[in-house]
Amino acid sequence: MDQRHIRNFCIIAHIDHGKSTLADRLLQATGTISEREMQEQVLDDMDLEREKGVTIKASAVRMNYTARNGELYEMNLIDTPGHVDFAYEVSRALLSCEGAILVVDATQGIEAQTLANLYLAVEANLELIPIINKIDLPAALPEEVAEEVEKITGIPAEEVIPISAKTGANIEAVLEAIIRRVPPPNREINSPLRALVFDSHYDSYKGVIAYVRIFEGALDKRQWIKMMSNDVTAEPIEIGIFSPSMKPVNRLTAGEVGYIATGLKTVQECRVGDTITLRDNSANAPLPGYAPAKPMVFAGFYPTEGEDYALLKDALERLQLNDASLSYEPETSDALNFGFRCGFLGLFHMEIVQERLEREYDLDLVATAPSVRYEVVMRQTGEVKIIESPADLPDEGEIEEVREPYMHVQLFAPEAYYGVIMDLAMKRRGEFVGQEYPAPGRVVLKYDIPLAEIIVDFYDKLKSSTRGYASMDYEFDGYRASDLVKLDVLVNKVPVDALAMIVHSEDAYHRGQKLVTQLKKEIPRQMFEVPIQAATGKRVISRANVKALRKDVLAKCYGGDITRKRKLLEKQKKGKKRMKMIGNVEVPQEAFMAVLRMNDD
Repeated sequence: MDQRHIRNFCIIAHIDHGKSTLADRLLQATGTISEREMQEQVLDDMDLEREKGVTIKASAVRMNYTARNGELYEMNLIDTPGHVDFAYEVSRALLSCEGAILVVDATQGIEAQTLANLYLAVEANLELIPIINKIDLPAALPEEVAEEVEKITGIPAEEVIPISAKTGANIEAVLEAIIRRVPPPNREINSPLRALVFDSHYDSYKGVIAYVRIFEGALDKRQWIKMMSNDVTAEPIEIGIFSPSMKPVNRLTAGEVGYIATGLKTVQECRVGDTITLRDNSANAPLPGYAPAKPMVFAGFYPTEGEDYALLKDALERLQLNDASLSYEPETSDALNFGFRCGFLGLFHMEIVQERLEREYDLDLVATAPSVRYEVVMRQTGEVKIIESPADLPDEGEIEEVREPYMHVQLFAPEAYYGVIMDLAMKRRGEFVGQEYPAPGRVVLKYDIPLAEIIVDFYDKLKSSTRGYASMDYEFDGYRASDLVKLDVLVNKVPVDALAMIVHSEDAYHRGQKLVTQLKKEIPRQMFEVPIQAATGKRVISRANVKALRKDVLAKCYGGDITRKRKLLEKQKKGKKRMKMIGNVEVPQEAFMAVLRMNDD
């Protein structure tokens, strides 16, 4: 294909603004998929993506389109996720493109992720094509939203294309705009091969399949390749394009998007963000990669059956291949035995990973309460320790200060919810930074909020208190010192490390009381009394007792001497005491789940 006839573009938008539906219509309009093969969310081939109605993995597809001028064009589309947790997928996809379609909902207007993704596209120097979707809805306000887009992007409102991805209205105009406005790739076919790996998945027959955008040079079917970060070499089993299923070809040249079935067996050998070159004619320097994804939320995953540990390890290895942002390392817990401490980009990402492990690998898992990464400055040495699990926090006497990650949060909402949002942010220890009015009647409130306060249910609370109108975007803003303490839970005077958490000292009493009350409901009664305590350091701040199951030893005593009854009760009391000394309390899985569900009502 002539270089001037290639267009590489992606679709970016806030979650639920219609990216996947637009991708479906583009595939139909270009004849890439026949009516018989057509189904909703064609590119979202994971069951979870279909069920939740969100894109989780970026996916690529090649379309051939004959323009109005009669010329044939090759279009490479990369569909990206919209959820804030998967922003790293978006940043990777953008580097493989020259243009971006910015989709805005005609009923919602510009929202948090619209802006966040817009800034990413501007940083990557992409040509923007703004589109207003859902114009078929009765509540649509295309003119007002087009003016909103003009204010933010500087692109005239009349150049914004109104469409309905659901009905297929005006889709032709989008394809023509891509040809007219997105520049063709700069091709260097005669240079040594340099291809950027922007995604990958694992196939049990073909090994690691790398999704690549070729920037320079060309790759033929049987040429040996080399990974530039670790010098691993391989002979590809096949190379090909997505149309939208994988279709083998004999050659990939600069400017094209395709895949390489490397035959490699481990994730470490073919990392996302790496540059692939030829073994025999290597490039001098790799392409500028993007920053690796930084895990923000950490939780322990433990198999309910101890013998499933090896299966969980294998499943995590394979899943990490499809999800470069997942990190994990082995850990042990007194309560839950062997498992893994896993790092995620956010709570939604954690939920997706847990669900994929349980479905795709048939595992039954217990997840501990999510926590974030802390920095601890030691008193004696002054060294800074990184703490990912509350159980690793040193004793209070050894700590100079504890620093926690803060996020710079942007909250978008109609002006009417100004007070509600401020109240919510203040309750979560938010520090007000500023505000903007991007459009009449809409406000953007900016806060610095500790990540630990956001991860569990901040987004749900924000949505419910603003009737679903508010949206948010956040980015890491650095570590700051805070007055934090470790909240321990003791069951039968034994600390349960999997239930420990790091909380703000002002919040410790309230959280401890809630934890104890919740656990009292969940832990079954034993033959002896079980005390449940919440403690910070050496101080117990809350306690509740699970009453013992008791046999009625006085059932056969009808009247008679009181000392007889006392003797029987005393004997029972001694037995309970002895049992308590050797007794062992199993904390059921429901108790861990209850702690996870514990919200700030």
